[in-house]
Amino acid sequence: MSDEQKLTHIDEKGDVRMVDVSAKPDTERIAVAEGFIAMHQETLDLIVEGKAAKGDVLACARVAGVMAAKQTSSLIPMCHPLNITKAKVECAPVQAGEREDGRVGIHITTTCGVTGKTGIEMEALTAASVACLTVYDMCKAVDRGMEIMDVRLLKKDGGKTGLWLRS
Repeated sequence: MSDEQKLTHIDEKGDVRMVDVSAKPDTERIAVAEGFIAMHQETLDLIVEGKAAKGDVLACARVAGVMAAKQTSSLIPMCHPLNITKAKVECAPVQAGEREDGRVGIHITTTCGVTGKTGIEMEALTAASVACLTVYDMCKAVDRGMEIMDVRLLKKDGGKTGLWLRS
């Protein structure tokens, strides 16, 4: 296994550790992630029409995603605390026929940025996950069968490895 393929959070004894990034230069880094929460059409209609009992579902999901990005190092054990310079969460309703699988719901896209020594992928992924969870929390009274899916990294740029795009 090459040095680039080794798990960086495992030391030579096999113990987990936080990677030492102190010698790395600060670079501008960005990550984009997404997630989707599928639901019944009636649930989506409540969200879009602003009739959910708990309030503005999408505004709450956007705020929750940003807050989650800022708390990622408290949730993921080996994740470095970062001085995040950008966190954006977008929520787009998806109607019937817009996805290949025909499912309706909310598509979440998150963008996080930092100027620092290590990447921001975990923050973008955490933001997408928590935004989806917030939609679930706010709508579970009417649709307990909602499904969170497709949480994944779309883009990572910056640092030693440069640009990575999901194909």
